Amino acid sequence: MNNDDVVLHYKKIMSDDPDVSQAIAAIKTLMEVIRCSKNETLTGLIADLKKAIDSLTSTDHNGCITSIESGCQLFLHFITLSRGSIDSMDFKQCQEFLIKRGEQYMEGIRAARRKIAKEIQPFIREKMTVLTHSRSRVVLQVLKNAADKHLKVYITESQPDCSGSQMVRDLNNSGLNVILILDAQVSSIINEVDLVLLGAEGVAGTGGVINKVGTCNVAALAYFKNKPVYVVVESFKFVNVFPTDQRSIPNKFKYPASKLKSGVDLSRLHPFVDYTPPEYIKFLFTDIGILPPPAVSDEILRLYL
Repeated sequence: MNNDDVVLHYKKIMSDDPDVSQAIAAIKTLMEVIRCSKNETLTGLIADLKKAIDSLTSTDHNGCITSIESGCQLFLHFITLSRGSIDSMDFKQCQEFLIKRGEQYMEGIRAARRKIAKEIQPFIREKMTVLTHSRSRVVLQVLKNAADKHLKVYITESQPDCSGSQMVRDLNNSGLNVILILDAQVSSIINEVDLVLLGAEGVAGTGGVINKVGTCNVAALAYFKNKPVYVVVESFKFVNVFPTDQRSIPNKFKYPASKLKSGVDLSRLHPFVDYTPPEYIKFLFTDIGILPPPAVSDEILRLYL
C-alpha cells in the first residue's frame, strides 16, 4: 500500500463506522498494511509500517492525532516485541505471526472500555452529580453502566464542534438526568458537582492529560473547589511526551497538519486540545489499573521499552 492507499483505507474505515475511534481505525489500517505487504523482509515490512504511521499522522483529521500517534506506536512496539523469535522465520510465517500479534492487540483494545467502566463503578455512588466535558466514548460507557444509580450529569457544550451536544444525544435514552451547559457555565454549577469525569486523547509521561480544549479549565476549577477529577482512558493512549504547560504540547497534536505545512501564524488558530497538569487529577482509571498521576511515568517506560 502506498501513502495514498493508507489514507484512503483509514478514511473508509471511519466512513463505514462513524463510532469507531481514530486510533482504532489507524491500527486497523496498519493491520491491512501487514496483510497487503509485498515486502520480503521483516525490516522492509517494519519500514512500511513506519511510513504508514507517518502518513496517518501527517494528514488532516477531524480532531487531535494524539491517540493515533500513541496507538500506532504502541501497536508497532507490541507486534515486534518478540522480534528475536521471528528473525529466523520466512517472510510468510513472519507476516502471519505479526497479524496474529496484531489481532491480540486489537482484542485488548476492544476489552479496555468495558474493563475501565467496571473498574470505576465503586467510585460512583447513588444520586451523584457528575460533570463531564466534550464527548468521550469511555465516559459514555461508564455513564451507561451507571444508569441505575440515578445520576445527574452536566455535559459541557464543548465548542467549537459542539461535541458535548452529541454526548447528550448519546445518553438521551439512558435513563440519566442529562443537562447540556455552556462551556462558560461551569463555574455556576460546580458547587453542586460531586465529581468530574473526563476522557483523554492522550496521557503524557508527566501524568497529565491531553484532551479537548477546555478540559484544563474544567479540571482547574474542580481542583480549586476540592472536587475530585477522575480520568477514564485506555492505555493505548499513553503517549511518550512530557509537556509541562500549554506551550510545550507538540504542535502536531494541537493543529491540523495542513496548517502546520502552510506556515500560517499559529497564534491565530484555535488548538484542538489543551494540557491538564497532574496535580488537578486524583486518579486515572485505565485497563492496566487505577493509577495516581505520579505512577504514569513508570507505566509509559514499561509500555514503550
